[in-house]
Amino acid sequence: MNSQTPTITPPMAGMTEADLRVQLADFYHLVSYLGWTELIFNHISVRLPGEDHAYLVNPMGLHYDEVTPENLLVVGVDGKLLRDSAYKPNPAGFALHGVIHEHRPDVGCVAHTHTTPISAMTMKGFDIDHDNFYGAQLYGRVAYHTFEGITIYDEERGRILESLKGKHVLVLRNHGIAVCEADIPLTFFLLWTVQRAAEIQCAASAIPGPNNALTEDIKQKCADDAQRLKDNASFATLLFDAMIRKMKRDRPEFA
Repeated sequence: MNSQTPTITPPMAGMTEADLRVQLADFYHLVSYLGWTELIFNHISVRLPGEDHAYLVNPMGLHYDEVTPENLLVVGVDGKLLRDSAYKPNPAGFALHGVIHEHRPDVGCVAHTHTTPISAMTMKGFDIDHDNFYGAQLYGRVAYHTFEGITIYDEERGRILESLKGKHVLVLRNHGIAVCEADIPLTFFLLWTVQRAAEIQCAASAIPGPNNALTEDIKQKCADDAQRLKDNASFATLLFDAMIRKMKRDRPEFA
C-alpha cells in the first residue's frame, strides 16, 4: 500500500452489535416522535462492524414505534437476510442503502425520509436553497438523483452511487431525501439539518418577494464551520442523546 494513502477509520469503531441495535432502535423511535415517518415505509440502516457489507435495518411491516433492538434485521447489500428472523426485509431498501454501505466505507448509517417539506421541494424541482441558516451549512454537500420510480431495481444502484459520489446528502428528485454519515448521531444531526432547511425553504417560498441572498464566501464559511462541528463527534452525540432523553420522558414506552 502507498504510504501516502489515508487510512479510513471504520465507522463506529469500538461499538458492539448490541450497542448499535439499541442506538438504531432509538433513532427509529426518534424519527417517529418528530413526525418524520411514512407509515411502515422508509428505512434507517447501520453498518455492522466486523462483517462484510452487512447492515441492520427495520423489518417489513412494522411501524417505527414497533422497532426494537431485538427485531432489527441483519441483511446484506443485496437486501437478503443474513440471519434467520420471523420478519422479512423490505426490498425497497436494498437499492439505496445496500449500494451506499457496499461502496462508501466512510459511511456507517443511512437514513431516508419523505417528509412533506422535503418531498414538496423535490417535486417542484428546487435544489436545496443555501440562503437560509440551515441550508448554508449544507453548501457543497448536496447531490441530486433523477427519479426512476420506486427504488427496488438492481440496475439503479450504480446510478444512485454515481449521483451521490463522495457527498453525504442525496436529494431524490420527485421523491425524498437520503443522508449518510459515519455514525448514528451524525446521521441524525445531518437529517435534522436537511429537514430544517427544507421547512424554512418551503415557508419562505410562500412569502412574496426575493430571498435575502448570501454571498458564496459566507455560504462556504458556514459550511466549513458546520464541518468543524461535524468533526467534533461529541457534539452530534450530545444532541442525539439529549433528544433521546426528551423523547423517553415524553414517551415512556420507548424507555
